[in-house]
Amino acid sequence: MSNDKIYYELKLKINPNMEDLIAEIFFDNFDCEGVVLAEETYKDLEMVSTTEGTLRIFLKNEYGDSYEDLKYDIENVLDLSREEFLSRGLSEEELGSWDFVLEEKKSEDWSKKWKEQWDVTHVTEKIAVVPDWIEYLPKDGEVIIKLEPGCAFGTGTHQTTQLCMKALEKYMKVNDRVADIGMGSGILSVLAKKLGASYVYGCDNDETVIDVAKENAKKNNVECFFELGTADKVDDKFDFVCANILHFVLAEIMGDLKNIMKPGAIMSLSGILEEKKQMVIDAYEKEGLTLIEEIKQDQWTSFVVRK
Repeated sequence: MSNDKIYYELKLKINPNMEDLIAEIFFDNFDCEGVVLAEETYKDLEMVSTTEGTLRIFLKNEYGDSYEDLKYDIENVLDLSREEFLSRGLSEEELGSWDFVLEEKKSEDWSKKWKEQWDVTHVTEKIAVVPDWIEYLPKDGEVIIKLEPGCAFGTGTHQTTQLCMKALEKYMKVNDRVADIGMGSGILSVLAKKLGASYVYGCDNDETVIDVAKENAKKNNVECFFELGTADKVDDKFDFVCANILHFVLAEIMGDLKNIMKPGAIMSLSGILEEKKQMVIDAYEKEGLTLIEEIKQDQWTSFVVRK
């Protein structure tokens, strides 16, 4: 059997709060076909089981790597990533165990199998995220975003992304100039444009997501400008800024984020666990930004602030 018919399925134990961030590690470092988050089983309208806390990751084996070689590479990448998260202030409990099982899979089309787990995500009554392969008829006035989940951070299913989307819907004005810092898949940029932004700029320090974001803008028939970069390199001013990034990064770059805001501009800060929010509060207060609203979803929180 040829190597392109061989897949590996990785089952990784995690803290569910970290699922999008850990999925991104695999898209950045491996030939990753797709990721399945929590799967739930229902009987008589009651949930009888869930895989919450286990990430299923489907890896291609186009280059014929041995099982042991791939396992070694995974262990190495996870060790380095874990050290990085811990050095940034996250705890072992917040990360989860990261114990994993790796299995070789043959004779199945895993590229289709993982897609079966996805459905339309209704973020608000007005906003829906629709996987590429699903036919969906929007309701009157509904804004839909076509996306291939799993390509980069920002699939529309994670609470941190949805918090920014809610802030955009509520506070962004038609014809605003919008910046999406750490744009990942570009989903927030696409939404901003669909909500009437006159110009949308997005940057990310991961070069692998730039083409993904451009493709997502193209499939949604909107025009956004994306480039490799960080907030401190941006030489422009905006009416609305999105920053869906981990809390410790937000704290580090708050001054740079403020610098790209026009006077009176609004910013949505997301990616913040409830127990870590004080670090972000201290950072935006230090920069003299004023809180408009705190928006919460499950164990995550976000801040809408004004310059």
